[in-house]
Amino acid sequence: MKQTNVWLPVYAADNSAVCSALYELGGLIVMHDASGCNSTYTTHDEPRWFDRPADVFITGLTEADAVLGNEQRMMDDIAAAAREVNPEFIAIAGTPIPMMMGCDYDGIARELESRTGVVSFGVDTNGTLDYVCGASKAFVKLAERFVKPAARKTPHPKLRVNVTGVTPLDWSVNGAPEAIESFLNDAGFTVQSNWAMGENAALNRIASAAEADVTLAVTASGIPPALWLYEHAGVPFVIGAPVGDFMAQTIAAKLTEAARSAKNINLASDCRGNWTGNEAPQTWVIGEAVTSAALRAALVKEKGLTRVAVATPLTAPDFVLGPRDVRNADEDTFRTILPKAKSLIADPFYGQFVKKLTETPPSVTDLPHEGLSGRIWRSDVPNLIGHRFSAWFDARSNRAPLL
Repeated sequence: MKQTNVWLPVYAADNSAVCSALYELGGLIVMHDASGCNSTYTTHDEPRWFDRPADVFITGLTEADAVLGNEQRMMDDIAAAAREVNPEFIAIAGTPIPMMMGCDYDGIARELESRTGVVSFGVDTNGTLDYVCGASKAFVKLAERFVKPAARKTPHPKLRVNVTGVTPLDWSVNGAPEAIESFLNDAGFTVQSNWAMGENAALNRIASAAEADVTLAVTASGIPPALWLYEHAGVPFVIGAPVGDFMAQTIAAKLTEAARSAKNINLASDCRGNWTGNEAPQTWVIGEAVTSAALRAALVKEKGLTRVAVATPLTAPDFVLGPRDVRNADEDTFRTILPKAKSLIADPFYGQFVKKLTETPPSVTDLPHEGLSGRIWRSDVPNLIGHRFSAWFDARSNRAPLL
């Protein structure tokens, strides 16, 4: 019962993240699940649904098909839909029931590609893991199927940057994805590709990612494709998000350094500078690992906070965070660490939760997270790129609690 939540909601699932990661790329995205489950994704996990059309389908898995292992109807339906919408690719994401059936997504994808002539791939999700895991798998599949080798990199007046790990589950639809690209352009870089939200989130741009000089992984879901590009195309990467002026300036310098040296740089663990003793953290930042680490750096370097630690309940490689940070945090973890803190920066659900743990709860700065609370506080999700962070943080006392 370790992973049972009594008070806190769960984060968006891995199958929803596949749809989110591939949403803007012109593919036919199929969730293999019972009829009606598509609305869970479109209602709670996809803020672009009513403004930007995309071909996201559900197979309408029936009890009889599940019991008998009948996948022919699903393949016939997908092939018929592909003939109608003429997609750039077909992606199939799994859910819990097909997991128990032992569904062979790779085999189904091979047969669909043979029948339709459309690039097809399965993404081995099961609806029980978090969105970082699902988006990571989707991005790696994109790399495997579409990224073309760079025969020989031609000189370019500006360093070319791939941006990986951009989905609304982390960045919402508040202008942050566009602000990331603007920051890079203003710093003298050219965005080679965006994985996969914004002006440069296009399949042809992603296919040319091997031509870039360096990759910027702005979330944990951007690390696996960045690693893939490094291992298969020799493109070095920097891990970090440009939250606040300090991180933006540091990232600009480190992108150039990584491109020149061909060495990878992890700013999520390098930019801590909190404290050297054994005292407990005073401030906890809860959320996705890379963006939370960037926020921590901004708090320390720009606002003078000390003893700031990150706790993430989401998937993150072991090397991303520092020794005092907490990975794989669950509700029991938060019951232990939060009552001892003086301040907390997290989604409003955590602020409500900590009030139930102690009579003297820490001060809470609400930071709504699309991947957790969905559309509830979408209009309150801040854009923290560059200089915007400071204004948001300084105005925290003027904002009423969201919950």
